[in-house]
Amino acid sequence: MKLNGAQILVQSLKNEAVEYIFGYPGGAVLHIYDALDAQNDIKHVLVRHEQGAAHAADGYARASGKVGVVLVTSGPGITNAVTGIATAYMDSIPMVIISGQVPSALIGNDAFQEVDAVGITRSCVKHNFLIKDINQVSITIKKAFYIASTGRPGPVLIDIPKDITIKKITKPVYADTIKMRSYHPVVNSDDMQIDKAVALIIKSKQPIVYAGGGCVIGNAHQQLRDFTRQLGLPITQTLMGLGAYPATDKLSLGMLGMHGTYEANMAMHDADCVIAAGSRFDDRVTANIEKFCPNAKIIHIDIDPASIGKNIAVDVSIVGEVSLVLAALSHALKDKKTADISAWWMQIDRWRSVDSLAYQTQAGVIKPQSVIEALYTLTKGEAIVTSDVGQHQMWAAQYYQFDEPRRWINSGGLGTMGFGLPAAMGAKLACPHRDVACVTGEGSIQMMTQELSTMLQYHTPVKIVNLNNGYLGMVRQWQEFFYEKRYAMSYMDALPDFVKLSEGYGHIGIKVEKPEDLKPALIEAFAQKQRTVFLDIMTDPSENVFPMIPSGAGHHEMLLAGRDKMESNNDSGLNLV
Repeated sequence: MKLNGAQILVQSLKNEAVEYIFGYPGGAVLHIYDALDAQNDIKHVLVRHEQGAAHAADGYARASGKVGVVLVTSGPGITNAVTGIATAYMDSIPMVIISGQVPSALIGNDAFQEVDAVGITRSCVKHNFLIKDINQVSITIKKAFYIASTGRPGPVLIDIPKDITIKKITKPVYADTIKMRSYHPVVNSDDMQIDKAVALIIKSKQPIVYAGGGCVIGNAHQQLRDFTRQLGLPITQTLMGLGAYPATDKLSLGMLGMHGTYEANMAMHDADCVIAAGSRFDDRVTANIEKFCPNAKIIHIDIDPASIGKNIAVDVSIVGEVSLVLAALSHALKDKKTADISAWWMQIDRWRSVDSLAYQTQAGVIKPQSVIEALYTLTKGEAIVTSDVGQHQMWAAQYYQFDEPRRWINSGGLGTMGFGLPAAMGAKLACPHRDVACVTGEGSIQMMTQELSTMLQYHTPVKIVNLNNGYLGMVRQWQEFFYEKRYAMSYMDALPDFVKLSEGYGHIGIKVEKPEDLKPALIEAFAQKQRTVFLDIMTDPSENVFPMIPSGAGHHEMLLAGRDKMESNNDSGLNLV
């Protein structure tokens, strides 16, 4: 029996146990869609925009730990998906994108809906392929899934010309395993580097664990917890690492960085040994590099050797899977005597007493922080929370205490507005029995509002928590602080009626304008288990995200609500000016 390239491609996806494909059809991929229609194992989700397909596959991957799959046509199909691909690339999310291409004979002729998909995506994928032979379809799919899901995960693009999907061959071979001559990700750590790290850790009197997204996507959360608790170390997490270690645990100092807690940032600044696990020292964490961890020896654990030493010089580099490295460190330290860090904990407790996440309430005004606190209380911290980008994202990270991994899904590296809604849809498909909430703002939600239609068609009931302050909030905050309150183009003065809009898409809309109505509205929304509910919550337009490290400042130079400046000194580490 002969099979065409499209049928071979679909069978290859079945072999990879693909459950969902998020996509949008077009001329170059119609044979693939015809092959999909002839089977029932893989479910296709017809999004309303290709960017939504990439974000939904991303959310599915983050929530499930599986590879997300995207299918788009040539030309504008792939260019529309690029933002979602770049989002996944920056956050190391495993994804395979299949893009249609014009027939092989027309490539380079500026044919209808032709773009150089390989060239366009080269800078934002882990790898990409252009299939030139039908005999390479199956093995290319196998390679793509292997590359996307191993080492440091990331998106892989497969560009397939239309004629390859039409051609037929007899008895295609499906590989059970894959071996690539030029791709061998390091898994196990070097024993010598482990010994060097142990030598630094046992001498440290002011150590701190700094955990990043690699502890989540690398499924290293249990090893991280065992290692941290074994030594009784303080631990801080990046925006992407939230949930790898329980936020409610006594050893947790909360998130660090630009909008991190006072105790996390101060402990990072004063530490003499930083154990960085699955983190990449990005600029939102390090602040001013010249002021970063001035007295610390740094141990950096990462699966990607290119990430080590890229932004910050380190003293001990350990390349390998974070879970295996942390397990090896725990074993090596099992019978070792470590330094007394009780004085360090006393100092940390003094920093904790500042309560840097405190905010002022106001009669008749809904504070955005209180919305997230209410959401956390109602869901008992067990919901999957997606977010868009801006103030609401930071408030969700600060006030929703994530105790488990894969419950916090947001665009960290690229900072993509419009991510939250389709990502929530993908997360709900991955975890249909879990509550999923999308925390968003009136600016971000309008970038992907059309996916409300997809959510109705495929029955993905999520709760949309829209913190509506009438502004592009984070833009307005920076304009207030650094542009003498010149609010250039940050005010949204033509907003839709979100209740009517959501109802128009077949969902439930609830507007909340009074503090006393917030809790009843949330209870009503989450009681609707089979319906998507859009909560349009009118929040304080003047509220800012604190703490905040201004541009050019160090971790010890934070701005807090109601105060002008905080900085450390030689005594208590706390000085209010």
